[in-house]
Amino acid sequence: MRPLVDAHLDLAWNAAAHDRDLCLSLSEMNAAEEGMTDVSYREHATVTFPEMREAGIFLCLGTLLARSGPALSRKLAYSRTDLDYTTRIGSYAAGYAQLACYRWWEQQGEIRLILTQQDFDKHVAECAKKSCHKIGIILSMEGADPILNPDQLEEWHQQGLRAIGPAHYGHSHYAGGTAVDGPLTADGRGLLKQMDRLKMGLDVTHLCDRSMEEAFELFGGTIWASHHNSRTLVPNDRQLSDDQIQKLIHRDGVIGTACDAWMLRSGWTIGKTTPEGLTLDSMIDHIDHVCQMAGNADHAAIGSDLDGGFGTEQTPSDLKSIKDLQRVSELLDQRGYKESDIEQIFSGNWLRLFRKVLPNAL
Repeated sequence: MRPLVDAHLDLAWNAAAHDRDLCLSLSEMNAAEEGMTDVSYREHATVTFPEMREAGIFLCLGTLLARSGPALSRKLAYSRTDLDYTTRIGSYAAGYAQLACYRWWEQQGEIRLILTQQDFDKHVAECAKKSCHKIGIILSMEGADPILNPDQLEEWHQQGLRAIGPAHYGHSHYAGGTAVDGPLTADGRGLLKQMDRLKMGLDVTHLCDRSMEEAFELFGGTIWASHHNSRTLVPNDRQLSDDQIQKLIHRDGVIGTACDAWMLRSGWTIGKTTPEGLTLDSMIDHIDHVCQMAGNADHAAIGSDLDGGFGTEQTPSDLKSIKDLQRVSELLDQRGYKESDIEQIFSGNWLRLFRKVLPNAL
């Protein structure tokens, strides 16, 4: 089993918004959802803590996710009761509810919150010796609406937040996201300034083109795209253009390939298209595209986004559990990737970046 770092898992959102017990086995958790119809992915989950351990995942970015953007975005088709709040205080409270999940899991011995470089080095060393079964979690925020204003970022940083993607779908209070267009807001520019000061990581995932362009210009720190695929291979505005990929490469950024089927197959219609004929080999196409553009394997990785609002009804047909990500190693080998390259894609590239956004000590 190859050690794996996953740059995007909505663990606490699944617990807080969908009442999922991630400490169960995958079969137990899916069985507990039998007959539930509130969302299409009930009974189709792929992620629990036992499955993550079988996947070799020893470290991941765990998200805080809640939206309260301008009224326009809440009127669009993707507005959801498990994500959207009509008030800023609603998203703030939801963010703290999810933070409480991570703290509870840490108390139960399931995870280890990674807050400093000392935590990071200790965890990586113990995992290399196979003397730690805890999954390391670095906290990232997907959509910055739970941060009530840029000056409040200090509070969140003290709580352990180490990276931020300023928008999700629609307009956040800070930037334009997927399916809309627009620049960073004044608060968005202020947020990037505060993030730079605190040496936090900027995740450009979900930023619309205009907001992303501004973010590249204004933000001078560590930057990545945690779960983003290629617009050249699968054209839509949720994907990265080749120009955006080149900018990330130039900034020593890393791009995590996601497992969401509509990002892997052109013409996918959510809720209608089925995974038949789509396999994990399509993930390799997107990883390889980044590597070919870079001329090396130093900027490609995995940010699976598994159970980020979808399940096996919307993953490659040969992915039934997060542990199936181990097959990516074999597929990369079949494409001619060297052992050292595969190691970089599985863990080394993310480890290089994540350590940079951690303070030396609290």
